[in-house]
Amino acid sequence: MKGIAAYIKPHKLSEVTAALQKVEKLRGLSVVELKGFGRRGNQDSSHPVTDDLMDFAPYVKLEIFCPDDLLEQIISIVDQKAYTGLRGDGKIYVFDVEKAIKIGKGEIA
Repeated sequence: MKGIAAYIKPHKLSEVTAALQKVEKLRGLSVVELKGFGRRGNQDSSHPVTDDLMDFAPYVKLEIFCPDDLLEQIISIVDQKAYTGLRGDGKIYVFDVEKAIKIGKGEIA
């Protein structure tokens, strides 16, 4: 099982979730509203960090847990549907999920 944390622009949420709802074996996802900032990794370190900080930008975080065989399809959908071509479109993180347990049942999900 894999976990996906995708940080996208709020105005792309409907388009991304509409496409993900068409994935038959996808059981669901969670959405969290948040704010954040980022800096380009190749900046000159001779000036103070405070010069690089910008106002917090709004994002939404999608949390998706899926079988391994759906991973590439889900990543592709999020990547294509969340893309605007502008700086700060977001990021997709993928991680292994060791175990998932249903609360109250103690069963492996």
